[in-house]
Amino acid sequence: MKLSVKICLIVLAMYACAALFGEFQYRAARFRDVTPVYNIVNTEARYLPPLSRLPGSDGGRTWLGTDNLGRSVARRLVQGTRIAFIVGIFTSAAAIALGVLLGLLGGYYGGKTDSLVVWLCATVASMPGLLFILAISLVVGKGLLGVIAGIALTTWVGVCRTIRAEVMKHADRAYVQAAKTLGYSGLRIMFRHILPNVAHMILIQFSIRFPSAVSTEVFISFLGIGAQDEPSWGIMINNARLRLWQGVWWEMTFTTLAIFVLVLVFNHLADYLRDRLDPALRSER
Repeated sequence: MKLSVKICLIVLAMYACAALFGEFQYRAARFRDVTPVYNIVNTEARYLPPLSRLPGSDGGRTWLGTDNLGRSVARRLVQGTRIAFIVGIFTSAAAIALGVLLGLLGGYYGGKTDSLVVWLCATVASMPGLLFILAISLVVGKGLLGVIAGIALTTWVGVCRTIRAEVMKHADRAYVQAAKTLGYSGLRIMFRHILPNVAHMILIQFSIRFPSAVSTEVFISFLGIGAQDEPSWGIMINNARLRLWQGVWWEMTFTTLAIFVLVLVFNHLADYLRDRLDPALRSER
């Protein structure tokens, strides 16, 4: 395994630990019915730069500074990581499940079934993706549920087309013909025989869909339609942009850096997985 891939895995593990810690903080605050520590307002600590001492504390410091309400940027970044992982995991899982199911049906059965799948893909792909996500989010309601539903229902097309093409390649191979000769049902052949042979594409698609979903959620939250009363990265950027002209650079800088590193790590891992798992690339090497 390359050194760069090991570094990416370590960074990804750090993000995952931060997301789990943020989830624990969020659930603990809800269970105790108190204001979460990352939302506590401290007007005496407003606009403190990184590594500043907190007023009224014995040597306490704010590592990444504070915002306009005196809230810790580091703690809010951790919660933004939690929201990013929730959106990335759930939307990717839903989009992949829908895309794989339709791709298997269209690629294996062909005919009218495949025509219906192709029509669905073309119809969804022809809609402006961002506007469709915003419309679904507004119908479902503001919050993470609307964002997850909107992204999941608009990002399965690429997965479906990829899986459909792979299944069509496998449908005429010897092991599928042998299974048909033995009288196995179409569902068994699809899920017990073909699906394991295209599973590498699912893993690659997840590594691609995850950062795309996170970026979309950041933009939607920036518009004020995503997470409510929670420090999503999009909300943090929206708040920070209004204070850049005052010289308060740290909230925007660290939030943007967190997004950049996470997307970069997933893109690098996606390239590595494609190179290692794609049979065509392996045969070329």
